[in-house]
Amino acid sequence: MNHYATQKSLRDAGGLLVVAQWEAKPGEADKVAGILDRFLPEAQREDGVKLFLISRGKDNPAQFLFYELFRDEAAFKAHQESAHFKTWIAGEALPLLAKRERTQYGLL
Repeated sequence: MNHYATQKSLRDAGGLLVVAQWEAKPGEADKVAGILDRFLPEAQREDGVKLFLISRGKDNPAQFLFYELFRDEAAFKAHQESAHFKTWIAGEALPLLAKRERTQYGLL
């Protein structure tokens, strides 16, 4: 499938796009990456998730970028209520962060 077709099908499907940026506390980046390695496959399997990507900064490996496309607000809420979110993100990763920002978008 070409890039345009992929973008068109995602846009036509609608949804809620969430972009998050994290920065780990000094000395905690590898620990955060390990938590995210376990978390990511679980998040990608959620029923209301259309796309879920996590990237790590090349220039600053303490920075992480999340690109998450959910079917709707209810799917995003279910994601935050999932056991893997509560355990790995809220319970383990967030205390290791110096910075966390999150923005929601609607697709054009």
